[in-house]
Amino acid sequence: MARPVTETRPLYTRVTDAIVADLERGVRPWTKPWASGAGGPVGRPLRHSGEPYRGINVLLLWAEAFERGYAAPTWMTFRQALALGGHVRKGEHGATVVYANRIVREDPDAPAGDDGLRSIPFLKAYTVFNVGQIDSLPAVYAPAPALAVSAERRIAAVEAFVASTGAAVRHGGDRAYYAPGPDYVQMPKLAAFPELEDYYATLLHELTHWTGHASRLDREFGAPRTGDNRYAREELVAELGAAFLCADLGVSLRPREDHASYLAGWLKVMKADHRSIFAAAAHAQRACDLLSGVATAEP
Repeated sequence: MARPVTETRPLYTRVTDAIVADLERGVRPWTKPWASGAGGPVGRPLRHSGEPYRGINVLLLWAEAFERGYAAPTWMTFRQALALGGHVRKGEHGATVVYANRIVREDPDAPAGDDGLRSIPFLKAYTVFNVGQIDSLPAVYAPAPALAVSAERRIAAVEAFVASTGAAVRHGGDRAYYAPGPDYVQMPKLAAFPELEDYYATLLHELTHWTGHASRLDREFGAPRTGDNRYAREELVAELGAAFLCADLGVSLRPREDHASYLAGWLKVMKADHRSIFAAAAHAQRACDLLSGVATAEP
């Protein structure tokens, strides 16, 4: 009998390779849920406590839900399911999520006058299951039909959110961009967009760029020319930030044709640095936190 193959690639590499494979097929994994035919906007995945996942874990669980057809947003570990009186069905395979933290160790090579301590980041993987894979959970975890919220209410909520950021937003012309020098977002007029929600998804993308200003999050890898790796990194942060914000605000996100030109740059960055998608997701989460007015925390 053949022995099971043990996965020996580092976690960063496994995750990045999966995302690269999608991008090479022309698919952006963070827009998969909206293109899956489920209908309507998709929210963030949730922990068993109802707390939303953050950062790279949002991408990992969106991709898993799309591939396996899970409609419920909630995920939990095997032990959490048992503690709730449920049990994972035999033969079910879980999804990988990650936990990032730091450990502090003594540094024998620290220079004189230093405290002699070194902070070392680490990443730990663990497995979660969708509630659709688990039997006998309390009724509160049963998938419920999404409550219909009118487009008018959702758009009003997005407008209020944008106003709360304090960002200067100008309208006119045929391009959407963030101008870092004068520090404003430029948007075409609403009528220039095929759908109302395309306008707001684009605006949220540009607002993510706005957070990178030196007076805010001070992201340093932005660059003015398209062929620069730093430019690709910043565009990836804005792409993910828009995806997270659309999920939070109930805006449907559709793939944008103009972003197809960024694919080559994203692939180059990810292949050169297997940690880059993790960093981009963390930057995007911090941008969402700043725009939402909440304290920044690790994803």
